[in-house]
Amino acid sequence: MRKIKKGDQVVVIAGKDKGKKGTILSIEGDDKLLVEGINIAKKHQKANPTRGIDGGIIEKVMPIHYSNVAIFNPTTNKADRIGFKFLADGRKVRYFKSTNEVVES
Repeated sequence: MRKIKKGDQVVVIAGKDKGKKGTILSIEGDDKLLVEGINIAKKHQKANPTRGIDGGIIEKVMPIHYSNVAIFNPTTNKADRIGFKFLADGRKVRYFKSTNEVVES
């Protein structure tokens, strides 16, 4: 079980986009994340009429290392750390370390 999953709201804690919030779009490999609206790069794209792709300069979301983001806690409106615990029914769940609340996922 991972501490950060697809669909989680995260806050960037290091880098050029520090302080911005976004949703995780996908996880690439063991340590890279694609976060909506974070780490955007401009890419020069060549046109390909057979595929219906227009040429020009496009903006593309690039991967960011998972250590540069922290999960967003909506009750405190701050970045938070994640822990694991077992509930009484035996399920393993993620919880916020500061408020001890279970993360909805």
